[in-house]
Amino acid sequence: MPVTPLQALQAASRPIPAVPEGSALLVAGATGTLGNEVLRRLAGAQRFARTLVLAREPFTDGMRGVTMVQTGDATPDHWPLAAAQAGVIMFDPPRLFHDRERALWTPQPVDLAPVAAWMRRCGATTLAVVLPHAQGRLPEALKRGLAGLDEQAVAALGFERVIFVRSAQRPGAPGGLSLPQRIARWMLSVFQYMVPSSEQPVRAVKVAEFLDVALQLAPRGIHVAAPELVWQAAQKDLRTTVAHWLGGAPMQNHAPPTQ
Repeated sequence: MPVTPLQALQAASRPIPAVPEGSALLVAGATGTLGNEVLRRLAGAQRFARTLVLAREPFTDGMRGVTMVQTGDATPDHWPLAAAQAGVIMFDPPRLFHDRERALWTPQPVDLAPVAAWMRRCGATTLAVVLPHAQGRLPEALKRGLAGLDEQAVAALGFERVIFVRSAQRPGAPGGLSLPQRIARWMLSVFQYMVPSSEQPVRAVKVAEFLDVALQLAPRGIHVAAPELVWQAAQKDLRTTVAHWLGGAPMQNHAPPTQ
């Protein structure tokens, strides 16, 4: 539906929502379709005075209120601190044909605990982590709980709120395969139709909306959104579904993992 000039003027004249002065959101992994949607939604909502995005090299982003925190090639232990109230970590590969995404710092799974610890040192009391996984392959026991020592270490860092969002990712099409490998991959692809609909990938815009609402409504504690919950929320009234999920008792904080 086209926007009329009158509607544009009315939108421009609306007051900017009040935000806590000096509040900031840290974003690691604002790459790929998902990262771009999350950044666009969270920065556009203006619930934080600034949105700080981790980048390997300097560049200027045109989004209002978005600035860069340059990491270079240093490890998180040597990054400069940036005062913030909340942090978001995402694992979405950059689209290399986007100049902006080539400049951003992209976390790998092994970076989860170090980056979360850095965000905690920056003062963040809320942490949200979006964890894509191969559809239909996440063990049932890990869907609603903490998976591995890294997630347990994150839960033990002292954040007031920790939100893990598990969502199935669309299978990629790896290049460089031989003809027999391509034929075998095509024959095996039939099994994707055997994956329950509730474990199918969810559109990035819906995952971003889920994360945004969870950040607004989550009480203190550790909250893990299973893939089925993310899928169900995308099919109906998302805010109501998230509110119902968060209305239950959150997980208790876990003790630091033992080696």
